[in-house]
Amino acid sequence: MAKQTAPVTKNQTITLTFEDLTHEGSGVGKVNGYPLFVPYALPGEEGEVKVVKVNKNFGFGKLLNVTKSSEERVEPPCDVYYKCGGCQLQHMSYDMQLDMKQEQVGNAMRKIAHLEDVPVHPIIRMEDPWRYRNKVQMPVGEKEDGELKTGFYQKRSHRIIEGMETCNIQDEVNDRMVEAVRRIADRFDIPAYDEQNDTGVLRHIVVRTGEVTKDTMIVIITRTPDLPHQDDLVKELIKTYPHIKSIVHNINDRKTNSIWGRKSKAIWGEDYIYDKIGDIKFAISAKSFYQVNPPQTKKLYDKALEYARIGSNDTVVDAYCGIGTISLFLAQEAKKVYGVEVVPEAVDDARKNARLNGFTNAEFYVGEAEKVMPWWTAQGMRPDVVIVDPPRKGCDEELLKAMLGMEPKRIVYVSCNPSTLARDLRILEDGGYATQEVQPVDMFPQTHHVEAVSWLERKTV
Repeated sequence: MAKQTAPVTKNQTITLTFEDLTHEGSGVGKVNGYPLFVPYALPGEEGEVKVVKVNKNFGFGKLLNVTKSSEERVEPPCDVYYKCGGCQLQHMSYDMQLDMKQEQVGNAMRKIAHLEDVPVHPIIRMEDPWRYRNKVQMPVGEKEDGELKTGFYQKRSHRIIEGMETCNIQDEVNDRMVEAVRRIADRFDIPAYDEQNDTGVLRHIVVRTGEVTKDTMIVIITRTPDLPHQDDLVKELIKTYPHIKSIVHNINDRKTNSIWGRKSKAIWGEDYIYDKIGDIKFAISAKSFYQVNPPQTKKLYDKALEYARIGSNDTVVDAYCGIGTISLFLAQEAKKVYGVEVVPEAVDDARKNARLNGFTNAEFYVGEAEKVMPWWTAQGMRPDVVIVDPPRKGCDEELLKAMLGMEPKRIVYVSCNPSTLARDLRILEDGGYATQEVQPVDMFPQTHHVEAVSWLERKTV
């Protein structure tokens, strides 16, 4: 049998009609049935495309020119959108973004979980899908003349984008704080970190802002154990920007792509800033995991609480408790909440947050949930509800077994990856649970990421 070859070749320029989108938002067009994935192209459009990569069953292209435009195409407000890659969907209308994410969750439920009849509700949109991120991590470099520059890395590189003065999905305060630190550090001739030679000082500037409180934390990450001109830098920042509540110095002396080093210390103010989601106040440290979009987080957690259907005598297990954000929402209704988290600092923060809000019915433990939960089961714990909010890779198989072994009446699964959510729901379904509903939430407008919360009930024999 003759070997099948692709109908296009690398560097060939073709005219392509686009008929679909990938889950990352790239346009999909076909040449004799052979799919090409092309960033920034939309369904219904035609365009000139340069073929940049050819695999056996699919290829990739670069959009050179749109010859027939979709009504859903919009002009991105960001000057560096096509260089940056931090956002992938600014070229499409917000309604189309939501449709794409809705379809992504629905497809995963049908094709991976094989749950044809489970309702996937219309996605919860954001009223204003801009300027929502409460945290920025910005690398620092130097221009040819030695002047400091800050900006996100160009796609698939470690080259900082020039001329990036603002980011349209970041809180404007964060933009101003990064610029302030860069400007002051430049005046004091604090050199940027040189990644190739492992020299210099200033690696990253991190800014966190409380959406409700407007508290601001600045974290300055250096290669060196000392921050040159530390006192002068701090004095000028707090004099100019009184809403700054915390300035932290983090030391990362390793030759690594990782942003954070192991050692952090507050060089001015407190170790924490504070923010509120609903009625609950949270202390947030430099390295705490805290959702980047608090208004949408409130909607997500309200839905999780609704799905949990907690009674006043119920016991709840939160298997990825972090700093206690979901746990404390649940503790408003439950008799007892047990949180488990592998990061010791996060558990310290969770305990602090419980005290901060006067909760005496929430306990937090350090450990891997897949090991701690079977031990709890052996001790006779039978929770009424288990809630999980795992990373993108989904739940570990042992954790799913541990959840099933606890035999809760109800499971609430919060996910940031529809594919791994659907995979895990299938396992839970086969283990004796029935998925009732799935609610997508747009936590990250202008990007291809989508959050979803699912409600499962234990099947009765």
